[in-house]
Amino acid sequence: MNTPLAPGAAHLPPDLASASIPRTPDHLYVLKEGDSFVVADTYGDIAGSGDGFFQEDTRLLSCFYLLLGGERPTLLSSGVSRDNVFFTAHATNRPLPPLGDESLPQGVVHIERRRLLWGGLLRESITLRNYGMAITRLQLTFAYGADFSDTFEVRGERRSRRGEFLPCKMHSQGIEFGYRGLDGVERRTRVVFSMQPSSVDEKCCRFDLVLNGREDMVLYVDIGPGALAPTRAQFRAAGAAARRSMRTRQRGGARVRTPARQFQAWLDRSAADLALLTTALPTGPYPYAGIPWFSTPFGRDAIITALQTLWLKPSLARGVLAYLASHQARETSAFHDAEPGKIMHELRKGEMTALGELPFGRYYGGVDTTPLFVVLAAAYARRAADRSFIVELWPALVAATAWILGNASRYGGFLSYARAQASGLANQGWKDSHDAIFHEDGRTPEGPIALVEVQGYAVAALQGMALLAKWLGHDAAVATYEEAAEAWRARVEARFWQEDMQFYALALDGALPGWHAMGSGTARRAWQATCSNVQAGWACVCLNCSAVSTG
Repeated sequence: MNTPLAPGAAHLPPDLASASIPRTPDHLYVLKEGDSFVVADTYGDIAGSGDGFFQEDTRLLSCFYLLLGGERPTLLSSGVSRDNVFFTAHATNRPLPPLGDESLPQGVVHIERRRLLWGGLLRESITLRNYGMAITRLQLTFAYGADFSDTFEVRGERRSRRGEFLPCKMHSQGIEFGYRGLDGVERRTRVVFSMQPSSVDEKCCRFDLVLNGREDMVLYVDIGPGALAPTRAQFRAAGAAARRSMRTRQRGGARVRTPARQFQAWLDRSAADLALLTTALPTGPYPYAGIPWFSTPFGRDAIITALQTLWLKPSLARGVLAYLASHQARETSAFHDAEPGKIMHELRKGEMTALGELPFGRYYGGVDTTPLFVVLAAAYARRAADRSFIVELWPALVAATAWILGNASRYGGFLSYARAQASGLANQGWKDSHDAIFHEDGRTPEGPIALVEVQGYAVAALQGMALLAKWLGHDAAVATYEEAAEAWRARVEARFWQEDMQFYALALDGALPGWHAMGSGTARRAWQATCSNVQAGWACVCLNCSAVSTG
């Protein structure tokens, strides 16, 4: 494994050595803005593992922690503001050894770290307050490092080789890290302070400070590719802009008010969290799937979020539909599980996907995203009556429906999935982990696999297309969609309902007679079983426990 060590990556102090062990979520805090997010611990420190400052699926900062007198200060409290804009940590000094004077007792100096993301930069203010009457001498140290790991590397993917770390550039107020990826792209991280350190190297910088009695001072730091010398005015302006942006995202729809204080607090927190995840894209607002590993556009997640909030925020559904239509597949790619008309499952921007090491740069391996796209369009039309937008969207809806019907025609009348290459997702429904769908004895079912809920989505999509066709005056298509929906519904009742067990099968797979592969990349013969229960030879996965029963 030829993986060069990132500058500063292996220089944690003894009391942070445990940081190499993944920490539990309740000890981590996150901030997000646009395509940037930061994950740090309760101190505000970034110490490797899954921590870091990420931008467009690359970790720009893998190590950043504060020491006072060579030690971590004592943490008093920390948290994220109610609007998810600021992270704040309060700490105080441990007993410090003398620096040419008498020693400093614990609790004399208060430290406040206040952090936000704005304009592609991680911005922080560090305020030191001397509550004693005597002059206090302090040594403040910041350790840092940038490994430029792809998000998938941080999640545990292994690479046989990586790009080249460029020489660090030290300057009077900070340092610049650089990395030239195998994709030829140079990525840079600048760490810039508002005052000149006493010393600076590629691992850390040190400030030798003097605080008079009852005096305080503030140090600012900006981190990111375009970081310049930070100032108080810049930090305040960034904070004000970030809060305006967050308020705008929360105001884009109706609001719920209730006299129940705890319920109102839950509503307000939910609105703030949704606003945090929502990113303003050229096509409109789009809710990213989750922080840290899914802070990127996903199809299924955004559609379901838009459906759940449609009654309050129809603008979110419009943004989701516009974005997904603009990324609809137009060609066949086995590597990306793409076929014309399919709606995107996931989009990534990191080095590994750019090089084709993984297929997720623009990946279409989601069997349910396409029918859900049509379902959302119909629901949005009913909610917003936005005729001009639906007219604009109509070609994408027709293409999506054609893919749904074409897929079902290949697989015995049910919408089904089977990854085209081993690099793709083995399971392509909402339960998409590799072992989510399994036989009673633990074996992985062979594809193609038809999930029961996906058939419901397909029926709803066809019913939605009938509604939209009638609304837009495409009368000839209305009956076609209605008849297809009813026939599909009847097939589901006939084949998924397990009369002897009195529940629906979670899925039907292609391992038993009736599914016969005709070679890689060719169509499979239609399912031939016609009975309504497992005794006909179906592989039927139990809806309750994902076990499978076979006849």
